[in-house]
Amino acid sequence: MTSTEGGLLMMDSYSTLTDTSGYSAHDVVSLGYMQQTWFKGFLANTHKISDVNPNDYLAIFLVGGQGPMHTFRGNSMLAQLFANFYESGKPLAAACHSTTLLLEAKTSQGKLVVDGKTWTCFANSEEDFVDNAVGMKIQPYHIEDEARKLPNTTFKVAAPFSVYAIQDGNLIAGQQQNSGTVAAELLIKALNV
Repeated sequence: MTSTEGGLLMMDSYSTLTDTSGYSAHDVVSLGYMQQTWFKGFLANTHKISDVNPNDYLAIFLVGGQGPMHTFRGNSMLAQLFANFYESGKPLAAACHSTTLLLEAKTSQGKLVVDGKTWTCFANSEEDFVDNAVGMKIQPYHIEDEARKLPNTTFKVAAPFSVYAIQDGNLIAGQQQNSGTVAAELLIKALNV
């Protein structure tokens, strides 16, 4: 596993299952993993993104949570790695808030990876639900608002928190956490082609 800075992968407080807000308390799957010593070790020793050799990997899958809104936006190294995978024709996926990277990842010709593509992200309706659930605005911006400003891209969202992912060529985007499995299935299928 790789993270933006390497080393210990820290969850944001709203993704921490024991956070007093209760926002992620229903996530029993993650709770099960967090009880496993091997999984905690996995999170404690991530590789730094700058140490990744794209030739060593067949695909890339960016996961969400609240953190990518702060650690992915403006991360030119991650955006370049993502664009390199895209231009090499390797399948790549982003789900939930990690789709914020699609607002900035550009090809070597200076075009956004989503240029001419159809994609999705964490929807405004979902952001509003989350903000209301915790009683405050969590994110500094909404990906959907920013995506709808982009020229030459088709942006779609499904009903709030429904399972929804879009594949357009080698690019796969999942709307939110409930869409992670279907985005992963599309990625696996793309690898088996």
